[in-house]
Amino acid sequence: MATGAIRGAAALAAVLALGGLTRPPGPQRPPEPAAAGAPRSAPEAPCTSRTGPYQRELEAYLERPVDGIQSPADCAAVRTFQQAQGLRPADGYADLGTYRTMVAVQARPDPNAQGLCPVRPHRVTCVDMDRQLLWVQRDAKVVFAPVPIRTGRDTQETRPGWHEVYWRDEDHYSSLYDNSPMPYSQFFDEGQAVHGHRGDLYDYGGSAGCVNLTVPDAARLWDLLTEGDAVYVWGTKPGTDD
Repeated sequence: MATGAIRGAAALAAVLALGGLTRPPGPQRPPEPAAAGAPRSAPEAPCTSRTGPYQRELEAYLERPVDGIQSPADCAAVRTFQQAQGLRPADGYADLGTYRTMVAVQARPDPNAQGLCPVRPHRVTCVDMDRQLLWVQRDAKVVFAPVPIRTGRDTQETRPGWHEVYWRDEDHYSSLYDNSPMPYSQFFDEGQAVHGHRGDLYDYGGSAGCVNLTVPDAARLWDLLTEGDAVYVWGTKPGTDD
């Protein structure tokens, strides 16, 4: 009997193998739950900044109703602009820094539309004190797009006219103003220089005569210019008497 049972089992195994038969399916494992997607970001907090000193200018630029009074929609539009331009804080407040950035963005298509910066076959660094902008052009081509700047305050105005970069110092400290850092200094007129300004670009109402840029903008300008490059300054800084 044992021998017969063994033979029977072997025969059944052979039939299963040759005939392609399969065993009845066993119990099925329940499907794995779908992987959870990335968590949704929290909705942006309501914009609650008050009316800013450049409210009307930002409202006009952002095609909002121009009434000079902050609304939640105005605030959100200003905050979106600040975020797009990498401004900090991006809180929807229409302050001086946001306004100056707006002016630079407006000027980008053609900063020299009025022809106030002379066109030359070589590079010219154009310093527009009226709009507080700097750009660089060669012939009529802009090779460094306009960026916001800060020029000299009243009684310490940046001197207008033609100048030339005569000395450069990447890690300069002022010998006149308490060893103040002046990164990426490019001197163009008797101690006045184009250089980076750490912190708030618009503090103290103006510089002591230099042309200040944000440090990242000053670094990019440093990589472009060299000694002997021309600098042309014109106009009047808002808030100065002459």
